[in-house]
Parts: sequence; C-alpha cells; structure tokens
Amino acid sequence: MKFIVAFSLLAASSNAFVNIGNAPSSRTALHSTIEASAARPNHKKAQFATRFDRIKATYKGPQIKFDRDIEDEVGFSYESFGDAVAATDYSFNRNDVVRGTVVQYDKGGCIVDIGAKASAFLPLQEATLFQEQGVGIEDIIDIDAERDFEIISEEDENGQLLVSVRRIQYREAWDKVVAKQESDQAFEAECVSVNRGGAIFLVEGLRAFLPGSHLAGRLPDDDLVGQKLPLKFLEVNQEENKLVVSNRRAVVEEQMSELSRGDVIEGIVKALKPYGAFVEVGGMSGLLHISQISMDRIVDLEKVLQPGQKIKCMIIDHDKQNGRIALSTKTLEPEPGDMIKDPERVYEMAEQTAIVYHEKQEAERKKREASAKDIVLGLGDALDDLGVGGVGEESADDETSDNLDSLLN
Repeated sequence: MKFIVAFSLLAASSNAFVNIGNAPSSRTALHSTIEASAARPNHKKAQFATRFDRIKATYKGPQIKFDRDIEDEVGFSYESFGDAVAATDYSFNRNDVVRGTVVQYDKGGCIVDIGAKASAFLPLQEATLFQEQGVGIEDIIDIDAERDFEIISEEDENGQLLVSVRRIQYREAWDKVVAKQESDQAFEAECVSVNRGGAIFLVEGLRAFLPGSHLAGRLPDDDLVGQKLPLKFLEVNQEENKLVVSNRRAVVEEQMSELSRGDVIEGIVKALKPYGAFVEVGGMSGLLHISQISMDRIVDLEKVLQPGQKIKCMIIDHDKQNGRIALSTKTLEPEPGDMIKDPERVYEMAEQTAIVYHEKQEAERKKREASAKDIVLGLGDALDDLGVGGVGEESADDETSDNLDSLLN
C-alpha cells in the first residue's frame, strides 16, 4: 500500500516538471488572446432612448399598411414624412414669444400647441399676472384660445417646453404704468389687502402700495378691501419692482381747485385729538384746531364735538400740494361762545355770518391799505421838506414821485 502512494506522488511531481517545461507555449497562447481582443472593433454604447422611442419599440398594436398606389396619389409616404419632420429645425429658444392654441387642461395647467414636435405646457402659476386664491386654470384660460406665449424653459427628455402668459402681461403692465406716470392723470384701482402701514392696490395687474398717510379722509381698515379709489403715482421704479400711489393727491388735485379761502363747507367729525378735531371734507381730511372752534376758551372738547357729527365750517387756509386744509367755526359764530352754548344756531346762520365776516375782513383790509398809504404820503412830505431847489432837485423829486406812485399802486 505504501508503495502505491509513493508511486502516485512521484507521478504528480513528473507532471509538474512537464508543465514548467511547456511554459513558453502557454505565454504564446496568452499573447494571442490579447492580440485577438485588440483586433476586435470598439462598439459605441447605445444612445439614451427617449420616451417616444421606448413606446415605439414596445408597441405591438396593429400596423397599417398602405398600398403603393395610395402613397403615389397623396405624394408622400410615412417614411418620407418622418424624414421631413426629423429634418425640420423648429428653432424654439428660451424667452421667445410664440403664437399658440390651448388644446386641453392637464395636471393643474393646460396643453398648448405652438407648432413644436411636442405640445407645450402652461403651469397655473404662469397663467396670469395676478391670481386670486381658489381660482383654477379653467377660470383663467379658455380651450381653443389662441394667444401669445413666452417660452421659459428648454426641452425636456420628451421634447416638451414650458410657456408663460404671466411674463408677457408683466412687461405690458409696466409699459402702461410708465405711460400713466408720464401723463400724470388720476386713475381708479381696487384695494386687494390692507396692512399696518397702508393698503395694497392692483394697478394694471401690479401690486402698488398706498401709505396710510396718503389715504384721504379715512384709515386703512378691512372695509377698504374691494373698494375702488382714485389714485396718482408717487413713485414708479421698474428695476426694484416698486410702485407707490396716493389717494390724497388724486382727491386733492380734483377738489382743491374748486375750494378757496373763506368758503363755507360741510364736513363730518372723524376723530378728536387734544389739539383739535379732524373733519372729513369731500374725501379730504381737514384740521379744526381747538383755537379755531370758538371765541371762548374750550375746557372739554368732547362736550362740543363728537365723532360722526355733521358740522359747518369755514376754510381759512389750504395747502393744495400736500392736501391740507385748515378749518374754523369761530368765524361763523354770531356771538362769541355760540359754538359752546348753541352750536345749532351757528350752523343755521353759517352763510349769513360768513357774509358778515367777509365784509368785516374787507373793511379791515381797506383800512390797512389806507393806513399804509398815509404812511407813504407822510414819508413823501418829509422828503420834500429835506429837498434843495435846482435842476438836480427836480430830478430827485421826479424820482421820488415815481417811487411813491409805484408803492401806492
């Protein structure tokens, strides 16, 4: 048994030496394999297949075959038509404005045919410049509507583009706003929201800020939302997307041209302050200072005026540019202190008292002019007493006379 094992080991050793002796032939075979691999052609990887290519490759539906006669009759075949479509250069680029037709609603937006290989998509947020809450794409865009669209993206893997209506409307809105500012004409706009500093109005689809200080005759509260007010621009800055408007300026320029000092007008008391009352006059806010309420001293203003009370007052001063009006009721008192004792008598006799007041003011004005004239004439007599005769004196007298005449006139 031991002899058989030893013989087996000896045979294995002999085979090992034989393989070592044949090593050059093995290296030759290895080099042949490498050379064969190098001689093989280098195939390129397959290109990425589009969705349409994948659907086409897996399509197992009916294949329609047309006779050669029909293809000759129409003048083209499917193959020639496909080649023509593939060779067509559509040249659709980002920011281009194209004409398109709305085909259908889809996924919160709508499909638009712009003549490209694939239909374009209009998202809801790009459908209009100002979108109210809860409004869907069906309320903004109509099916089969033809209009301009702006391309806002590159083609995706399916060849589809994103388009926008909002960006076209944005540029058009700014053009209209700039034209309104240049004309400086008043316009109406609707309030869409209010905040602590004022209110937001919609001007040509753009959001404009109205400061609370430029709201005539009222405060910016929730009741203002939905109302339309006359406005004028205070600031227009397209680069910063900033619009500031004024209701006070529009109202003042319209109504102040019809008002003048001394007019008797009606107003409503809006607010009481320690220094007086604010009175709304035709959409404007006027100040009735406490010193202008009565000839007598007022201790408690709330006993004389109340918010919401209708009164008559006289305009004693105004600033048309800033829309400020100074009012007075003491000029309408028949007797001093009537605004405290009997205010109704003041309002009933306001027009008659105003006439008397104007007559008194005119008399005082004439009296002041007469006094000034006497002073000037007295100055002329004093100059005459100081004069010396001669040609030079005549010239000086003539010059003095001319100066006096100009002062008197």
